[in-house]
Amino acid sequence: MLDFSVMELMVIGVVALVVIGPEKLPRVARTAGHLLGRFQRYVADVKSDINREIELSELKKLQSSVEDAARSIEHSVKTGMDEAEKHFKEAESEMRAAGTELEKAGHELKQSVAEIPMPHMGTSISEPTPSIASPNEPPGSPRTEEEDTGQMELGLDSKVEPTAAKQG
Repeated sequence: MLDFSVMELMVIGVVALVVIGPEKLPRVARTAGHLLGRFQRYVADVKSDINREIELSELKKLQSSVEDAARSIEHSVKTGMDEAEKHFKEAESEMRAAGTELEKAGHELKQSVAEIPMPHMGTSISEPTPSIASPNEPPGSPRTEEEDTGQMELGLDSKVEPTAAKQG
């Protein structure tokens, strides 16, 4: 602000003492101090208002840049979603076309299978019935059908030995 040296302040003090007088000088100095304090507070308020306005303008610039970035991101996402939707619709139409082609091929296959003549199923082929072997008999040992039937009716799985039948 103002740059005063010590010598200049002493000259101002001596002149004020001579002009104002020793009785009124303390009251004038007190009033001058109050006025100087008010002036400093006013300057500080103006500085803070200016700083707030500068910060507000910076925040507005930042807000507009963030909004622009958000719009560009929204635009890119929307464009990406539109492209993805387009690709999905193309894939869906291709899948539907493939499904119709498969249905046509299935109908054609059914028709061609229906046109094939089937062999005559009226004759029966008799298969040999395997004999039931007991665990005690070696595989392939000859048994008669009568033995199998008799043991099955009794619930026996193996051949009854004649000695066991006489004792029991």
